Amino acid sequence: MMSLERKDLKLLAEARLEKGGVRKGYNMRTLHLDVGTRSVTEKKVSEEMKRKFVGGKGFGLKLLWDATRPETKWDSPENEIVIAMGPICGNTNYPGSGKSLVVALSPMTGIPIDSNVGGYFGPYLKFSGFDALELQGKADRETIVFIDGNEGIVQFYESPADIPADTHLLAEILTHTFAKDGASKDGASKEGASKDGASKDAKDLQSVAVVSAGRGADHSPMGLLNFSLYDKRRAGIRVKQAGRGGIGKVLRDKRIRAVVCRFKGVNSDSNDAADPAAVQRIGLKLHREIVQNDDKQCKMRKQGTAHLMEVMNDYDLLPTKNHKYGQDPKGPEIASWVWEKLLSQDLPDGCWYGCTMACAHAVDKFELETGPYKGQKVCVDGPEYETAAGVGSNLYVYDPHGILEMNFYCDTYGIDTISFGTTMSFLMECWEHGVLDADRTDGIDLAWGNWKGAIQVLHDLADGKRFGVLMGKGVKFLAKHFSREYGADPQFMKDIALHGKGLEQSEYISKESLAQQGGYYLTNKGPQHDEAWLIFMDMVNNRIPSFEQKAEALHYFPMFRTWFGLQGLCKLPWNDVEPADNARHAEPNKVPEHVANYRELYTAITGEDLSPEEMILQSERVYNFQRTFNVRQGHGHRDEDWPPYRAMGPVLEDEYEARAERYDKQMKEKIGIDPAGKSLKEKVAITRDYRMKQYSSLIDAVFKRRGWTPDGCPRPEHLREIGMDLPEVLAVAEARMAGKI
Repeated sequence: MMSLERKDLKLLAEARLEKGGVRKGYNMRTLHLDVGTRSVTEKKVSEEMKRKFVGGKGFGLKLLWDATRPETKWDSPENEIVIAMGPICGNTNYPGSGKSLVVALSPMTGIPIDSNVGGYFGPYLKFSGFDALELQGKADRETIVFIDGNEGIVQFYESPADIPADTHLLAEILTHTFAKDGASKDGASKEGASKDGASKDAKDLQSVAVVSAGRGADHSPMGLLNFSLYDKRRAGIRVKQAGRGGIGKVLRDKRIRAVVCRFKGVNSDSNDAADPAAVQRIGLKLHREIVQNDDKQCKMRKQGTAHLMEVMNDYDLLPTKNHKYGQDPKGPEIASWVWEKLLSQDLPDGCWYGCTMACAHAVDKFELETGPYKGQKVCVDGPEYETAAGVGSNLYVYDPHGILEMNFYCDTYGIDTISFGTTMSFLMECWEHGVLDADRTDGIDLAWGNWKGAIQVLHDLADGKRFGVLMGKGVKFLAKHFSREYGADPQFMKDIALHGKGLEQSEYISKESLAQQGGYYLTNKGPQHDEAWLIFMDMVNNRIPSFEQKAEALHYFPMFRTWFGLQGLCKLPWNDVEPADNARHAEPNKVPEHVANYRELYTAITGEDLSPEEMILQSERVYNFQRTFNVRQGHGHRDEDWPPYRAMGPVLEDEYEARAERYDKQMKEKIGIDPAGKSLKEKVAITRDYRMKQYSSLIDAVFKRRGWTPDGCPRPEHLREIGMDLPEVLAVAEARMAGKI
């Protein structure tokens, strides 16, 4: 590992911070850093901001709104990266309490993107005295920003020209560099020198968290942010990703190499809860539930989210060949039990202290077969379900090694595995249909299942080579480019390019669930699974058959899930482990006992009562604010909320034929047309026409339930009713209603 001591870095500027302290979950101030002027500003959080925006995602959106203008683009200097926490974030008693929310104008969509992430940076920033961090401006040279929460200082350093850009090296080096006593003279860990020395070093190294991208983010709008944590049992760093929407590209456009935060001294009282005994009691209740039920339910502590692989394959929901199919006989080759054998077991793999769900698994001593680190053994974080499906079954790759290798290189290069997988599957389908050939791919074979071809494109992206950089532009760009440059059928390209608003769809088959189509595409930011996952309610259990019921689900679940992002919470402990008697409830999908736990936890930390209605209202205010933000930026129209047809139904005749019995039955019973005697072409067209009309009716029902106009703008009267009545917000909605936007 490269040796780098802080004294060898060129200090460009520094500023002292006022000492603060968390009170009942809040600091009531934020930190603004302009890397262009190297200025540091502390801002107070008003009671109105706290009441209307709560924290986390809400604070991030409000700060971004205030910093930008309607004409601001993703690469404008005033665009910000905002990292914000929430009142519950950082407590060590309740599992899943270490999440940060990252917000910026997205290079992929042009509108605000929010992405949640684990790791230690967010909680450390909070305990350093701030509820959010704004990064604005553009530096005149590669810059490392250091925030020392214990010393109360911010420093701007020039990044050394020879420091590695790839995350697994960069974050390791910077962790040792900025740990107070965490590195020996040659930069190597001193663990093992003595029992006391090892303990001291590990604690110092654990006190540092690094946010960075990778060199892939230099060349692609799908660049992500990696948030590090030091794993003392592995004696090395791990990284968690703020993966969606290209925020890593924004970081690199600002010439920020990394942001480092140091804070030492986290304890169970760091959040200054109003009722610490209640926090402990509520947390112990969930700890026991996880220990007792996890092995019987989702096995998160052994498999993580990869436990979903065979479930999705069994229910025809696992994306296969660019979401063309939902299952394949090869599915068991990458099922959960395969990953359980590969993942390191018996390690407390949480991404924040005190999380007994411990689902942040890794494969240790994984030997790479390709790329610049060929032959080296590395730690691969994951795979999560989205990665295993996105670069696995969706590429028709059923080789666990290939999936892990793509997982590792996406992370270290700073490339979102969801966008990479969905884009690569689009390219492979284009190869299958002759749109691409070896001349157009710079000699790379992109046949289904060829993971070495796929990863070569990834390496070429990181190296800035032609076809790799072209791939990195994403499916929205590529669909138009292939039609324009290669004569591909524009409608076919549009149908199979799985994106909404420019963001690639995540990895569940939505075509058989109208509600899930809405859960993906009636979102503010694009088709991401963190708003509503309604496939089982809708397709499997038929709990929401009417448009009104679907609309109600597409109101409640996005609002409830938004609440996690306001508070700094992980969603997984909500419904990936359940009370043993959860099925007895009238609405088991809501996991009512856990909802009650969260309300009680909020009160125990903040000292403020929270009714079920106000819980949803907290989210509804922020959700409608984000939609109005989209409107302010010239978006937020109904036609932007439509899926590509591959997400809605069968595009091709053989795609219909694969589910012919199901589709013929639907045609007869739901559409009222007898399929007998109809050609495949006719049946595909009939199905398409019906499903398009169904989706249009769903939009009508959802927009009405949300209090929006038929074109998707929040009505001024609805904004007033829910308490999002800020004059600048109402002015945008009124201007849209008047046809001025």
